[in-house]
Amino acid sequence: VAEAGPQWWAKFGLHRESSRKIVAKLSALFMVDAFAGGFVMQTIIVYWFYKAYHTPVDLLGAYLMGANVLAGLSAVAAGCMVNRFGAIQTMVMTHLPSNVLLMLVPLMPTERAAVTVLLLRFSISQMDVPARNAYVAAVVDSDERSAAGGITNLVRSIAVAFSPVLVTSLIADPTSFAFKMPFLIAGGLKIVYDLAVWYSFTYASESLPDE
Repeated sequence: VAEAGPQWWAKFGLHRESSRKIVAKLSALFMVDAFAGGFVMQTIIVYWFYKAYHTPVDLLGAYLMGANVLAGLSAVAAGCMVNRFGAIQTMVMTHLPSNVLLMLVPLMPTERAAVTVLLLRFSISQMDVPARNAYVAAVVDSDERSAAGGITNLVRSIAVAFSPVLVTSLIADPTSFAFKMPFLIAGGLKIVYDLAVWYSFTYASESLPDE
């Protein structure tokens, strides 16, 4: 039975107080993750490698193709991990190491090493996405799943829109340490997000619906 609550929440499809609270908490955390991701959008990565190593454009395209293929495969493999370890554990166990690798990219001594670390990062970076979506669907009632998914995706889209504006000043001078900062900021914020998710939800029930 739906609980009485603010009408504006109900218009978004969240009728229960428990659902509103957990979706609000998840939305706040997802905003941090999305904001951090905006510092390392693929266009920024391409520009960074072009300026840092003068990488040919056609080679950059090949790098990104490989990275996206690995990311896609990792997302498919996530289902097995969710079934074995649970959604929250899968999110943190895969996302946190990928962010450590992200922070290592600008610290590598050569282009080959930087590309290798970046590809390793992409090989596990998307495994949290199916787990995240499954968790959002699992913690609300069946008639609220679309609303919960829509709200959490909306706040991510809003958050990621702001960070590229800040990146431009960091990557203006390829010879400065600030040029490395997009990777360091993104990885650092994402690690904070991972730890916050673990702390906030590791003891919460995450049994997935049978249907």
